[in-house]
Amino acid sequence: MNFHLSFLLLEILVFLRAVALNSPPPLPLRPIPSWRQLQFHSRRLSMFFHFGVNTFTDSERGSGHESPSIFNPERLNASQWMDAAQSAGAQLVILTVKHHDGFCLWPSAYTNFSVASSSWRGGKGDVVAEFVAAARERGLDVGFYLSPWDLHESCYGDTLLYNEFSSESFLLGEYGPISEVWLDGAKSPTAVNMSYDFELWFDTIHQLQPGANIFSDAGPDIRWVGNEYGEAGQPCWAMANRSSITIGRSDGQYLMSGESAGTDWLPPECDISIRPGWFWHRNEAPKSLEQLLDVFYKSSARNCLLLLNVPPNSSGLIDESDFQTLERFSSAIDSIFSVNLAANPLSVTASSVRSSSFGPKQILDECMETFWAPMQGESTGWIELDLGKVSKFNALEIREPVNMGQRVMEYHVEAWDSELGWYLVSNGSTIGYRKVDRLEEDQECAARLVRLLIDASWGDPLICFFGLYFDMYNLRHLSSI
Repeated sequence: MNFHLSFLLLEILVFLRAVALNSPPPLPLRPIPSWRQLQFHSRRLSMFFHFGVNTFTDSERGSGHESPSIFNPERLNASQWMDAAQSAGAQLVILTVKHHDGFCLWPSAYTNFSVASSSWRGGKGDVVAEFVAAARERGLDVGFYLSPWDLHESCYGDTLLYNEFSSESFLLGEYGPISEVWLDGAKSPTAVNMSYDFELWFDTIHQLQPGANIFSDAGPDIRWVGNEYGEAGQPCWAMANRSSITIGRSDGQYLMSGESAGTDWLPPECDISIRPGWFWHRNEAPKSLEQLLDVFYKSSARNCLLLLNVPPNSSGLIDESDFQTLERFSSAIDSIFSVNLAANPLSVTASSVRSSSFGPKQILDECMETFWAPMQGESTGWIELDLGKVSKFNALEIREPVNMGQRVMEYHVEAWDSELGWYLVSNGSTIGYRKVDRLEEDQECAARLVRLLIDASWGDPLICFFGLYFDMYNLRHLSSI
């Protein structure tokens, strides 16, 4: 029988079987993300801006006793910051409105350690207001970083007074809708011992900003990935047990990997700086394009969101060297994923389908609401694509419809060779919202037939997207680009 005809008949038989069964749609597998967590998943990149008195003292951690007068970014232009964010493809921008030193970038009524006591704009300035206005003008979502550890306030150490001070000074009702509140759990081992009422703060934030995801080691909406070098674990589950995490004293490996049986939807965010430090330092340079692409494949390509820090300098601008690096990084990502070699296959078949609404062709678009589902009760299965011609690729992308829960525990991808038969291209554990596998440096696959095999899954595996790409940057002779 003709090779292509046999595949067509198989596809027709599978389709007719599904129609005859008329199976109901699969149920979500708990836990599942909230609507604001789905917004988090859908972003391509978020950008951090570390800015404050440390920018003017050439330090990473202030003392809390700096003179506010040193803060004077004479050329501050928040619109230029947003130029940088948009050039990188960021959709959310987060400002360090209060770092560990306690200096507030808005004129807080609750402290004398803020821009109101500085020489900048004659004490009439408000970095937060300018930041928010510039972001909203570009259609970018806004987030605030707040440090619970405060080296300036005299009430720090008094649990009752400081928790009241913090809940009153959250500034979250003053600047319109906020999409993320980033609570840093860092604190020196020699710092005054006190307890933060995080649950009170979480409730206050959600009350004032119901659309805001709250970030901390333990969420409640987004968890820290457990390191500051932008690397998620393998596996990387969006689920974890909040009760197993202590903010400020967490197991880094647990945060990197999450837990397959976790009871809370708590996706990780990968934070890393474009420079060695978090704040701007004259003697530091940005990472290379090769380094940033490596970060991408270890963060955003592993069911995470990359939060890239780009610190403004002491004049109040993003350095030109950082700006150029961001543009090259964004251009590289765009070029890698601009052509999906699996977008228009000759045919797509599957081991089984739940019904006609959940056939294998549903993986050809990036819509989360359309997905392939095997017959009810099957925890393994495969999808096979005939690309119509031999195509070269060295990166592949898989997505699950995480609105239905995260399910896949183990998978592998194979390609067909007339001499070798089916051979392994890549394999992995978790998929989640987005998993991108890049082949080893200087390796590529040339094949017409490619298939994704789900080897183990919690419940029925669901796949909403599969793509094949050629990453020209994954070549040794281009490593200096």
